[in-house]
Amino acid sequence: MPRLLHYSDVENVYDDPVRVGRLAGAIRSRDAPDALVCGTGDNTAPGVLALIERGRQALDLFHAIDADLETFGNHDFDFGPAATRSIVADAPQTWLSANVYEPTGERFAADHVVDHAIEAVDGVRIGFFGVTDPATPSLNPKSGELEFSDPYEAAATAVSELRAAGVDRVVALSHLGSGDDDLARGVDVDVILGGHLHVERCERIDGTLLLRPGANGRVIFEVDLGATGPIEVRRHETGDASVAEDVVETLRGRVDAAGLDEVVAHVEEPLTRDEPTVFGGECRIGNVVADAYRWALDADIGLQNSGGIRDGPALSGDVTVADLVSVIPFEERVVRAELTGAELLAVFRESAADVVDFGDAGWWHGHFSGAEIRWDDEANELLAARVGGEAVDPDRRYTLATSAYLLHTDHEFPTLRERHRAGEGGIQYEVLADYARQFGLDTAVDGRVRRLSGSRPIADEPVRERSNE
Repeated sequence: MPRLLHYSDVENVYDDPVRVGRLAGAIRSRDAPDALVCGTGDNTAPGVLALIERGRQALDLFHAIDADLETFGNHDFDFGPAATRSIVADAPQTWLSANVYEPTGERFAADHVVDHAIEAVDGVRIGFFGVTDPATPSLNPKSGELEFSDPYEAAATAVSELRAAGVDRVVALSHLGSGDDDLARGVDVDVILGGHLHVERCERIDGTLLLRPGANGRVIFEVDLGATGPIEVRRHETGDASVAEDVVETLRGRVDAAGLDEVVAHVEEPLTRDEPTVFGGECRIGNVVADAYRWALDADIGLQNSGGIRDGPALSGDVTVADLVSVIPFEERVVRAELTGAELLAVFRESAADVVDFGDAGWWHGHFSGAEIRWDDEANELLAARVGGEAVDPDRRYTLATSAYLLHTDHEFPTLRERHRAGEGGIQYEVLADYARQFGLDTAVDGRVRRLSGSRPIADEPVRERSNE
């Protein structure tokens, strides 16, 4: 019976060669002629090593696991389309994309990418197609010249052609995140191997099996896919897998050559940066990044988005430049924005996932320096906001230091736009390293963001609103 081995969103795991070695070992131990190894995007970037290698470090993994099929995630374009084309040309797997196009209207990397493919395994003909989040140009400025068509229309066309070709099963390789639900309901697919969101998932929707292994190579799914009958799934954690030492040795050579081992600070109390911490509200790692931005551009407020802080081991003891790159591994500059107090209040409100409808319910998206925010989770309401100890004045103009990315995307903090740009500083991780050299990284959770439920603290002033806003 054919089996699918599914992994996704490896992202910055390449910075820890042993973890990649365990992922490779877990896949290798289950690979065989009856198995297809399938990736669903964000398997080339971001990360420290990805920045140095422009994503090509992923080729070490792809070749080691003899990858069969892959689609694109938004981060697979972190270094521009030319770098992605180069990776695709040298990778062993078949790349599938039904909705990514060149500016000319031709399929992206058409010499090496197809919209769908049929694989015959153990007498079962399985049709595959790939789709990517059409919001990618907003999520990743480096992909801006590419065009992303409606993934559901593209999927319907691919499925129609695959069914007409007489396949026994249809499998979607999807980097749509929460859009997988609409995909399951809208087209006739047997299995959706998903990615994009880092929350693990295994469930059935309208008869379609929907899988998402989460991020950082911690889990792979193994799917038994016969021509008929029930589809079975097994979940495997990779933490105890045998290490593929050849992969470790190759990646360590790349890491050693990167030259980012300068120690810039020492941390006594570990700075945690796992997803529950970063998206849960105020946290120490978010505070120190926001402090660095505000210091670098002498702004009233510093802002770091939660999604820009990458999951990984806590920073502890001696902290190197490489450690800080791994926290915010993007070649984006810190910029100064100028906005009114009314706009600033809107930015504060957009820290709540329920306001911008981005990410999981309950996520908190903003980490701030120079500001104090009181938020009612139950009412989804901004109760109070201060900058420099004073209530925000809707008519005053404020300066805010943040990543250039937030002026580009409309998925997070949509109030911030390019028209607010008033200055530019250094690359994010370089700014953080400079700050660490001067001030260290020891910080505390000091009440910058307080998430309450149904009550207004008496000591806080209410938000000042204009009657005509």
